[in-house]
Amino acid sequence: MILANLFWAGNFLFGSLIVNEISPFWITFLRWTLAAVLLLPTAYFFEKPHWSTIKNEWFYLALMGVLGIAGYNIILMAALEYTSAANAAVVSALNPGIIVLFSFIFLGEKLSKLQFSGLIISIFGVMVILTKGNINDFFLISYNKGDLFIIITVVLWTFYSIIGKKLTTPPITATAVSTLFSVLLLLPFTFVVDRGISNVSPLSIIGLIYMVIFSSVLSTVLWNISVRGIGVNKSGISMNLTPFFTVLLTIVLGEEIIKEQIIGGIFVLFGVYLTSGLLDQRFKIMKENKQMQKY
Repeated sequence: MILANLFWAGNFLFGSLIVNEISPFWITFLRWTLAAVLLLPTAYFFEKPHWSTIKNEWFYLALMGVLGIAGYNIILMAALEYTSAANAAVVSALNPGIIVLFSFIFLGEKLSKLQFSGLIISIFGVMVILTKGNINDFFLISYNKGDLFIIITVVLWTFYSIIGKKLTTPPITATAVSTLFSVLLLLPFTFVVDRGISNVSPLSIIGLIYMVIFSSVLSTVLWNISVRGIGVNKSGISMNLTPFFTVLLTIVLGEEIIKEQIIGGIFVLFGVYLTSGLLDQRFKIMKENKQMQKY
């Protein structure tokens, strides 16, 4: 999960650079078409999938392709045309909290009062970022379109993760097949977009290659493996590392970080820590230790 989040951090940075030269549709289509070429043989040789399982779960795999591959990435790239990589990463840190909430609603997983409080705190942190500290004007100001797009990607990725948890198809195979579905879906739309590819620089080519290998193939496979191994909630908690890595890389590259991003990010991360249930577990362990000491 640490590697997956590091690779996603690079996705925010390279995406914000190349979206000015390649349209969101073309970025998504190219990177995932190339990713499918790598994923399909990898899945075949390493997991030896049973095609009957894929046949039985084809609808859910296709839905994962629509939500988590096509929808998520197109909207993310579109968002980076209007907002900074750091802002996008910090707002997307709300994802773990939303995953916990939706897991409670759709999967019946427990949600304590402390976890719910953490979710509210995280939302407050996002409000600080969206309003640049002017919370009183939350319903009055005109929002950055990119930040609102990022909130949509949070919801899409949450559903992608929940669906992935319920499948029996092996993780690499699930990623490969859902990627193939997304590419087939994108094919007719990609060639009718207004802006395609123009004046592509060497940096954009490098960025696209990075996004194919690291942000598309390795990160998604690692994510799906982690979801199967440690669950949706615990995997979601690790997504706190994405904004941390993104902001760190942004500072290294010389981009300015405003105080509202820092303050809002602190609220988001603290809220997600509460929502993760880690504090609940610590209180439970302390309570059990006290009971044992009595005996």
